[in-house]
Amino acid sequence: MWFVYFVVTKMKRIAVYCGSNQGVRPEYAAAAQTLGTLLAREKIELVYGGGMVGLMGVVADAVLKHGGHVIGVIPEKLVIKEVVHETLPDLRVVKTMHERKALMAELADGFIALPGGYGTFEELFEVLAWSQLGWHQKPFGLFNVGGFYSPLLEFLDHTTSEGFIRAQHRALVIAEVEAGKLINRLKTHRPPTEIKWVK
Repeated sequence: MWFVYFVVTKMKRIAVYCGSNQGVRPEYAAAAQTLGTLLAREKIELVYGGGMVGLMGVVADAVLKHGGHVIGVIPEKLVIKEVVHETLPDLRVVKTMHERKALMAELADGFIALPGGYGTFEELFEVLAWSQLGWHQKPFGLFNVGGFYSPLLEFLDHTTSEGFIRAQHRALVIAEVEAGKLINRLKTHRPPTEIKWVK
């Protein structure tokens, strides 16, 4: 008889990376609102970039509306440009984008990427690279709203088949189209024990 054991990770905080725009499809904002609502109901704190615009603002507002806690991390220059969410209960202003990413990663127990642009991609790939190097063992998920990340997932498969990403590191990327399933998979994810990334 075979037994399957699931290790449930305590998720106190999840960092969410997402666009400072809402995109052209209303389902993106709807998904951000759903995710924020679910985080609040599960008593998981949101760590995010501290903005009030785009999907960033939508997910933060949803968490706050449903009684959840939000930690915003924003560089000084973006505060000056007045994109900061001024009603956050916990806003941390840092000097640089590098400090912002480092603090968000330190605060979070896991990571989720909603649809976004260059900034979102840069953040998600950096945290994945850190995981591949063994610098952290925190799970990472793509909220694949409307198939937004499907081309990226196909490209990651291609990169793996071409020998640039190992299969166990390809498995670091968890993708789901439903927020609840994604959070549950983050909670039960077991990172690879092998951290070697080159032969």
